[in-house]
Amino acid sequence: MSALPLPRLSCLVSHDDDLALLPALTAAGVDGFQIRDKALPTGALVTLVRAVLAAVRPAGATVVVNDRLDVALAAGADGVHLGGDDLAVADARRLAPGLLIGATCRSRAEVLAAAADGADYAGFGPVFATDSKPGLPVPLGVAAVTAAAGPLPLVAIGGVTARTAGEVRAAGAHGVAVIGAIWRHPDPVVAAKELVAAVA
Repeated sequence: MSALPLPRLSCLVSHDDDLALLPALTAAGVDGFQIRDKALPTGALVTLVRAVLAAVRPAGATVVVNDRLDVALAAGADGVHLGGDDLAVADARRLAPGLLIGATCRSRAEVLAAAADGADYAGFGPVFATDSKPGLPVPLGVAAVTAAAGPLPLVAIGGVTARTAGEVRAAGAHGVAVIGAIWRHPDPVVAAKELVAAVA
């Protein structure tokens, strides 16, 4: 298991986002970043991860890569987040014993399985409706967070906003991960400050 601290507020990042804002987001209190960019070829994805690391690591933020353990290791990221169709958590743990490893989960049973396989946290969702990712199942709702909490720290994702982040934390989530709540806000840095306050 990784000894790295698990962020309270993770911001997902792709090559389409304004990377120049990353230092300001860390200054606002964003302590985690997850690079999720399925469109980039491997070399360009490694370059993107390194750019994010250079921007946020001086502030102590944690950086994980979605799906790609190879890219996380090549770029020197802090961890990897694995979905159901990705490399198995147990295999990732064996290959990268020191990395922070997250697993996408949608039920307490899946959280228990991820914990048994060596995951450090569960990305749990979608909690609310979201259009940031196509093809997601029906939102789980806040009660599902409470039902799944305990075996692993939960990072709630899916439609979380500054208005609902506190509710999700009170339900048992360790933290939240967001996309639109920061990047679609007219002022992403203001949005980050509001979210940081909500998850404190």
